[in-house]
Amino acid sequence: MTGVVRVRVPAKVNLALRVGGTDSQGFHELGTVFQAVSLGDEVRAETAPAGEFKLAFHGEGAAFLPVDDTNLAIRAAKLLVRRFDVPDAGVALTIRKRIPVAGGMAGGSADAAAVLVACNALWGLGLTREELDPMAAELGSDVPFLLRGGTSIGTGRGVDLAPVMTAGTYHWAFALSHTGLSTPSVFREFDRLCDPNPTDIPAPLLEGLRAGDPVAVGASLVNDLEAAAISLQPGLAHTLRLGLDAGALGAIVSGSGPTCAFLAGSDAHSIELAESLAVFSGVRAVRRAFGPVAGAQVLP
Repeated sequence: MTGVVRVRVPAKVNLALRVGGTDSQGFHELGTVFQAVSLGDEVRAETAPAGEFKLAFHGEGAAFLPVDDTNLAIRAAKLLVRRFDVPDAGVALTIRKRIPVAGGMAGGSADAAAVLVACNALWGLGLTREELDPMAAELGSDVPFLLRGGTSIGTGRGVDLAPVMTAGTYHWAFALSHTGLSTPSVFREFDRLCDPNPTDIPAPLLEGLRAGDPVAVGASLVNDLEAAAISLQPGLAHTLRLGLDAGALGAIVSGSGPTCAFLAGSDAHSIELAESLAVFSGVRAVRRAFGPVAGAQVLP
């Protein structure tokens, strides 16, 4: 067994998020287009004594994250042990956070995906991404995508994935909020405010991605949860308007929010957007990133 494994994992942004009705278990039918972006976390997994599972965080939001069995990262490691009966398994996990906590960019799911990849390598299990997929889906809706990265359509609960043909590189500025939003609370607000929608992905979005046309992609961004997120954090409406007034090709609440995503025409344009957004008191920080990028990857 390797003594230490490091894995880098991306955040995600939803270019489209359509929300339909609920199934028998209360989960909403989704139609979404995920894109993995270069803003990401790094997970370090180190061999620990048998039965010992430890977790520590550094960086973005570290003080607010649980380090017990309620955390998806610990649950991911223990799921591997149970599923494959790993002898004498133990791991010490250290996660350096850059993905915003409760920000709609799947930070917890990203860390779970990274832990699956890291512990697979640490314990010498030799599992393929396809073999990790069912465990990823068991852990959460965004976890399978963050194993793969790139750009994909997600259907059902978001775990049924199909790759999207994408040309070019997309440059983003992300405005982080002072406070997070829990995904369940945003879905409850959606149920209160909105009727279920068709979950079809807009054709102009897919055509823009195939053509590598950021103007077309920016014009086609859609998020059915946006109204619910704004209802819970009204200042998000001003953040979105500020970015559009500064020339963003498109603006959207990322996932369940409250992070706001702004599509730029170039890397230089993303710098200009970041500077414009940073002056608003409702924005805690701005991060720039590009996509699509690969999913969770073991580092040299």
